[in-house]
Amino acid sequence: MSKQKKNASEERIDGIEPEGTGTPASEGQAMEDTAPKAEAEKAMTEAKNRISALESEVSALKDQYLRKLADYENFRKRMFREKDDAIQYANSQILTDLVGVLDDFERAIKSSELSKDFTSLHDGVGMIQKNLLGLLDSKYGLSRFDSEGAAFDPNVHEAVMSEQGECEEPCVVEEFVKGYKLRERVLRSAKVKVRMPLPVRDANDTNTSEENA
Repeated sequence: MSKQKKNASEERIDGIEPEGTGTPASEGQAMEDTAPKAEAEKAMTEAKNRISALESEVSALKDQYLRKLADYENFRKRMFREKDDAIQYANSQILTDLVGVLDDFERAIKSSELSKDFTSLHDGVGMIQKNLLGLLDSKYGLSRFDSEGAAFDPNVHEAVMSEQGECEEPCVVEEFVKGYKLRERVLRSAKVKVRMPLPVRDANDTNTSEENA
């Protein structure tokens, strides 16, 4: 027995561990190699998950963008269509009212054909004109203005003829075509004849004329 103990002690002194005691060097090395590999696999898994999430987000955003683009295109087409309709049918209301005026003219003509009465036709046409002017004024803001006897205003009058006469400032003496305003804006200028003041004579010219006489 003492001999065996002695041998065991000698083996330990020589740095040789007996079988079954301590940790083999190969197992420690395996544990050291496994740890970085596990971390790398974990990082790879997280990267794959992150990539998958980003791809899903990009796909959702792309789908949302395409939907918005389609909605915008539909909106743009609808706006162009509504604009075209507004241009083509902008005068629908006034034309509807004018159709009623045409009906009045037709009735007046038929009535005159039966009665052969010029006075009745004249009065009927005058009434139609009055009603039309009232309609255009009250509903659409269209009014006509009288110019004869008013001071000449180039903003509302168009002088097609002129004459000189006794007046302090240019004035309208005859109206050929009436002018119209759409609310406060001149829609059509009145065509008029204008009287211009006589030129002012110099006193020296007057005296010279009297001496010659």
